Amino acid sequence: MLLRRCLIILTLLSLSLSAGLVMAAGPGAGPNPNPCIQNPNGPGCTAGLPSVEYQLLLDEMLLHPHPAVRPLPPNIEEIAKFAFMKIIGGAVTVYDAPGGNAVGGIDEGFTYVTVSGRQGDWVQINAGQWIPASQLAVARPSEFAGVYLDGSLAYPMAWVLIPTYSSRVPGGLHDESRPIMERYTRVNIFAAAEVDGWEWYLVGPDQWIRQTSVARVLLVDRPPQVKGRWFAIDLYEQVLVAYEEDTPVYATLISSGLQDWETNEGLFNVTQRQSNGNMSGAEGQTDFYSLENVPWVMYYDGAISMHGTYWHDGFGYRHSHGCVNMTITDAYWAFNWSQDGGYDAPYVHVFSSGEYR
Repeated sequence: MLLRRCLIILTLLSLSLSAGLVMAAGPGAGPNPNPCIQNPNGPGCTAGLPSVEYQLLLDEMLLHPHPAVRPLPPNIEEIAKFAFMKIIGGAVTVYDAPGGNAVGGIDEGFTYVTVSGRQGDWVQINAGQWIPASQLAVARPSEFAGVYLDGSLAYPMAWVLIPTYSSRVPGGLHDESRPIMERYTRVNIFAAAEVDGWEWYLVGPDQWIRQTSVARVLLVDRPPQVKGRWFAIDLYEQVLVAYEEDTPVYATLISSGLQDWETNEGLFNVTQRQSNGNMSGAEGQTDFYSLENVPWVMYYDGAISMHGTYWHDGFGYRHSHGCVNMTITDAYWAFNWSQDGGYDAPYVHVFSSGEYR
């Protein structure tokens, strides 16, 4: 099977290099050199690829409908360790008891608290601190988790980021006669074609998805000075891959810094670890935030860290003030995996495989 796959890949490379058959021209590049993009089902073409190439891939697509990876089960114990709630409705007054005396307040902002008790319509957030339940909303941490790669991938893998229908040809209309591909679905990428400046990926028979609908796992070379267990974070794809020397071990989705708080690229070391901690910032500003009991934190770039996240399920998209958000399951795994390997200060290689637009 391995020899057959190598022969298929070599054949496809030969086809694409000799005739420019896989990648079409981008905008402003003149006439499209790929006739199968211009006429996807024309003579000698099938679903946007040369028919001979498509037929070589068809067996592979049928044999490998899903990536050969092992999903990590959600760590329910860690996810349920705390009961988190979000403060809503603006600033809130804190009381010393249910219906008691005001003893302080919490400014309006992006604020989450940990519930330690309840009494009627009141919620206790700390010893001697109570808030009306009407100003709190339940936070439900994501149960998403990454996958073990076991050292290799037969084909490039990706997660679907938004529920979407595939198209029968690259650049084509969505085919709503087929089941929708749900968020976090894992797919293999068997071929790529460029249409109007965007890549489209063949993920199954007659199934093409535009690159903006998925996050790819791109494997990279180990920087020369890096040893042991380390992390590679792709800011463009919003994907983290954990490596043991040159072997990819684990991959997952992350959320890095938003445009105004971009996560720095570079090569770093973890400098400090916390199994649990509080985070806050931007006091007095419109983007003020306060987060209690942030789990499994690894600081690697000053105040920037990789950490567990319970306040959103937007993994695969930028979301933070510069930190690398992970699900609680993933953060727990990364924290302990690196430490179990004897690397309290693992390298963190942050890069971008593309440019946001």
